[in-house]
Amino acid sequence: MTRSDSSEWNLPPGLRYPLHFYAHKPWVKLGEPIRLFEYLHRTYGSIAHYRFMGTPIIFINEPDYIREILVTQASSFVKERTVRRMKILLGEGLITSDDPIHIRQRKIVAPAFHRQRIAAYADEIITSAARHAGQWKSGQVVDISAAMMSLSLELVARTLFHTEVTDDIRRINDEVNTIMDLYNFLIAFPRMEKFLHLPIPGVVKFRRSRARLDRVVHRLIEEHKRAGVDKGDLLSMLISSRYEQSDASAEQMGMSDEQIRDEVLTIFLAGYETTANALAWTWYLLSQNPEAEAKLHVELDEVLGLHRGQAAGDAAPFSSHRLPTLADYPALRYTEQVFAESMRLYPPAWAMGRLSTQPVTLGPYRIPAGAHFFMSQYMISRTPEFYPDPLRFDPDRFLPEARAARPRFAYFPFGGGSRQCIGESFAWMEGVLAIATIASRWRMRYLGSAPPVPQAKITLRPRGPLLVRLSQRENA
Repeated sequence: MTRSDSSEWNLPPGLRYPLHFYAHKPWVKLGEPIRLFEYLHRTYGSIAHYRFMGTPIIFINEPDYIREILVTQASSFVKERTVRRMKILLGEGLITSDDPIHIRQRKIVAPAFHRQRIAAYADEIITSAARHAGQWKSGQVVDISAAMMSLSLELVARTLFHTEVTDDIRRINDEVNTIMDLYNFLIAFPRMEKFLHLPIPGVVKFRRSRARLDRVVHRLIEEHKRAGVDKGDLLSMLISSRYEQSDASAEQMGMSDEQIRDEVLTIFLAGYETTANALAWTWYLLSQNPEAEAKLHVELDEVLGLHRGQAAGDAAPFSSHRLPTLADYPALRYTEQVFAESMRLYPPAWAMGRLSTQPVTLGPYRIPAGAHFFMSQYMISRTPEFYPDPLRFDPDRFLPEARAARPRFAYFPFGGGSRQCIGESFAWMEGVLAIATIASRWRMRYLGSAPPVPQAKITLRPRGPLLVRLSQRENA
């Protein structure tokens, strides 16, 4: 934007100088963008702007404006730079692709998340969660973040690849973690896409990790193709999917191996890391809120029942829950509220962004094409206007009447609009059934001397181990 045409625009209030002028401020720190968001909201209110390398960046913490961007004026936006940068890993997957590729890919992938298909995975979720919980001992100290990563890895292996956690699955996990550790470097490096061939240490590490990842994924695709049968997993569905080449042609085509690879990695990342972190934060919050935990246990006792009996040679009666089933899912309302409140305080997808492709009007503000817009699920769900006493853990915030009283985009852990997470229904079912399976048997007590620190990378993960001590419930 030149000085001569700047009078056309009416930007929100914000920083007077470009962001690098404030590099010495405590609220500007590489890798900790939430600090900046908190400062902008505290200083300027629900919409603010700053400039970085000449580009206007708009931070929004107002539900109506978020709706404008994600729904009403969605055609005026595309994915912004930090998401587009991840194309170097995810290619043209659902997270990174723009229309019309995104529309086509969403239609292809959608059957994998139809109600009947995801219902078939309920037994996998319950069985895996029960197996992991069955390996614990009362009094044991575990890193619950690592434990949920292990559980989530098993679930994605079984639902995405119809396999156990093999060496190949572990290798995918290791390479994704390596690339996650490079996230801030990959995002901050200017025009990274043009320098992927250079011998820069961080680039070389990324390039090698991606190559190893590709070899494993392509081998799994080839093995599934050779089997020639639908194993009931997501990869089989992607391989067998067909789409029309164009509106003028009725000829059906399958996805190329490269397209399948992009969606496999997208689903792996979206369905593994996010679920693991959401569950880990849930156990931490329950451990700190015994009243909510007790209310959860009451529901589980009622829904799952208590099977009372006499062990052989034991004079004392014992009692235990049965495992949940998919049929129990609608009755686990408070369990779902617990999961929802956990994702309010610690949303795995903690922020999202868009890039305007044409001038945009938001209320009294007129913003040019080429501006970046950021909305933070973490920030808006901690705003007192929508959540009084916002740091308090209160699952009753998600009673139906409480939900109805809030604006739609005061809570959007799965995004919104045409790009809302396609796996949202699956994620809710997975989280609720996993919580019910584990919490019916175990209590957890956080052992840290201070609250865990959230780390805002691709997902919101705890920084360092999240240690808890396990105690078996008396009626488990």
